[in-house]
Amino acid sequence: MSKMIETMQVNKEKMEESTKGDSSTATELAGYLVKKGLSFREAHKLVGKIVLYCLENNNHLENLVLSELKAFHKSFDERTLKILTPQFAVEAKDSFGGTSLKRVKESIQKAKEILKQE
Repeated sequence: MSKMIETMQVNKEKMEESTKGDSSTATELAGYLVKKGLSFREAHKLVGKIVLYCLENNNHLENLVLSELKAFHKSFDERTLKILTPQFAVEAKDSFGGTSLKRVKESIQKAKEILKQE
């Protein structure tokens, strides 16, 4: 296994490109609405409507403009647009084993320690 890691090549551009155009930030949007006072049930239903709107209009969550979002709910603001980026979603996962840069670096360090023991 260590040989695979040693020879692995990461295509950062391709990885970044593959995050665009899906609805992976929908959960971030629902969480944002919950923090604004909606119940999770309401937030989930509203985000479902927004995702459906995107599908029907051949659009993606990260491409929505504030006026489109405000048509769904008044509590959307400029911060909402940042939440819809894949980068925000990745960094938001900052618990043990999460995807934030800090947690990934921790995991890499742990993996290096394990590989040294082999």
